[in-house]
Amino acid sequence: MPDEQLPVVLPHDVTITGQGRSPLASNPEFLNVHCPRCGGAAQRETDTMDTFVDSSWYFFRYVDPRNTKQAFDPAKVEPWFPVNQYIGGVTHAILHLLYARFWCKVMRDIGLVKVDEPFRNLFTQGMVQLNGQTMSKSKGNIVDPDEMVVKFGADTCRLFTLFAAPPEKDMDWNESSVEGQYRFLGRLYRFVTRNMDSQEGSGETDARALRKLHQTIRKVTADFDNRWHFNTSIAALMELMNELYLVESGLSPGARRSISEKVTLLLAPFAPFTAEELWEQMGNQGPVFKHAWPVYDEDLAREFEIEIPVQVNGKLRSKITAAPGSANEVLEQLARSDEKIRTNIDGKQVVKIIIVPDKLVNFVVKG
Repeated sequence: MPDEQLPVVLPHDVTITGQGRSPLASNPEFLNVHCPRCGGAAQRETDTMDTFVDSSWYFFRYVDPRNTKQAFDPAKVEPWFPVNQYIGGVTHAILHLLYARFWCKVMRDIGLVKVDEPFRNLFTQGMVQLNGQTMSKSKGNIVDPDEMVVKFGADTCRLFTLFAAPPEKDMDWNESSVEGQYRFLGRLYRFVTRNMDSQEGSGETDARALRKLHQTIRKVTADFDNRWHFNTSIAALMELMNELYLVESGLSPGARRSISEKVTLLLAPFAPFTAEELWEQMGNQGPVFKHAWPVYDEDLAREFEIEIPVQVNGKLRSKITAAPGSANEVLEQLARSDEKIRTNIDGKQVVKIIIVPDKLVNFVVKG
């Protein structure tokens, strides 16, 4: 439209059908016009706003979705904003996030909200690719996971996706590991179901199993709190199951039940349907997600012995085992008594000994 004919005022007598197209398209008086250039029959554009603009304030509406008098009640919205964490692909960071911040400032200026920014933190996730190209409807290279869900279940597909790559990295769709995730879920399910009410076991391997369990709780908790590297969390759960299968016959009844519950809680964020089913079979009250996250015990998670590299003039010559937190004098003595180290330092002047507790022993020698 020529500048002198702007603005184009939108009609109020439109029918909102929710059928997936602009309501303006069903209003012939607005739609059908004469072209301002040639005078011939023409149609107006009916999409008056970018779709990102349409979705730039919906998160405020979530708090007050049934309000028929205003977009939302500012008093209801205030306790919820700003949102702690925004997660989206890189295209969202450019478009949706930009529009959402702009609309928030507009609504602040007219008194609808009190915050300057709608979100506190941004996490940009990687994109899913197929044969090196980002999946896109326009490219027609979308993979429908429905067949995988039917064959393996939704939890397996979820594990497969989370295990494929760190969340901030792009991942190339490759279904080769999906069966591995299916087998892992099956192993975990069988372990929990046969141990949740077991009355057998000597307790000889309780300490070993609990140590690995609490190390895993510590690892998964740290991944959630700091890195969001859920692929390493799932790998830690796999390692835990390998260890539990090795020591299972020596577990006491109490340890079997306690470990089964904590394993189920650790699984829940990654495979919620399986975890909920196991939780219910144990006879626990309420959904698994209503239960508190397990807390690791630092004493139980501590290794009885750790392996410490020993160097001579900066070159690795041997390794020693010692209790965590051993004094420097103990580490030096253990290193000096190692046959390989004796061979490298005997008859030479030890100028300096560098000890990093629990990490390293290094002899600096001359001659």
